[in-house]
Amino acid sequence: MSSVLVAEDDPFVRSALVRHLTEAGHAVRSVGTALEALREVAQVGCELVLLDLGLPDLDGAEALKMIRGVTDVPVIICTARDEEAEIVRLLNTGADDYLVKPFSPEHLAARMAAVLRRAGGGRASGGSAAGAHPGARRDPALRIGGLTVDVQRRQATLDGRQLDLTRREFDMLAYLAERPGVVVARRELRTEVWQQAYGGDQTIDVHLSWLRRKLGETASRPRYLHTVRGVGVRLEPPEAARPPEAGAP
Repeated sequence: MSSVLVAEDDPFVRSALVRHLTEAGHAVRSVGTALEALREVAQVGCELVLLDLGLPDLDGAEALKMIRGVTDVPVIICTARDEEAEIVRLLNTGADDYLVKPFSPEHLAARMAAVLRRAGGGRASGGSAAGAHPGARRDPALRIGGLTVDVQRRQATLDGRQLDLTRREFDMLAYLAERPGVVVARRELRTEVWQQAYGGDQTIDVHLSWLRRKLGETASRPRYLHTVRGVGVRLEPPEAARPPEAGAP
């Protein structure tokens, strides 16, 4: 099983989470403030964080940004807030999943298992983007025009400049880089990169938009990432690109 940090200020909820997770075989530590959570992930490390948003010293959204500054450990937001805009914002900020309270122990266990699978079966934190991509069986370096994707080191460079990518952004870029010139459906990205059989495309479009920005392009003026309306997205070098399709995210 995995080492889990629970950041929850409600003592009853925290106690219940610790009990359920411990009974499931996880090694669990718990804290009640954002600063304690940050100290734990930075100094001790863990394989997964369950993060409440209503912490007393700092809002969980800010805590998430701080955690992302020191580690790429998977984070599941556990909160009573259910506004779609908030969910999208936090997923975009770096959360790996979002659970709305109340939820059952079985639901939590399934979400944790899915997140840990996507993170490579669970890994100790303390470094960013150092884990293995799920099911990775790639050549170490993929080169498409001025873009280089080094899968073993989980690094990407554009015209010699290293890109600062989140784990999800890198996974998406690497998956597309394996298939240059091939239109990859959003459903395939959701299944292979997010490891989710069902769900909407909004999260994929958000990550795609952020990836475009880091590649120095926009949907209306693409260089590497070209959306084919109603089908999916393809990655290819600028000199090989065909006329862009309308309706890109």
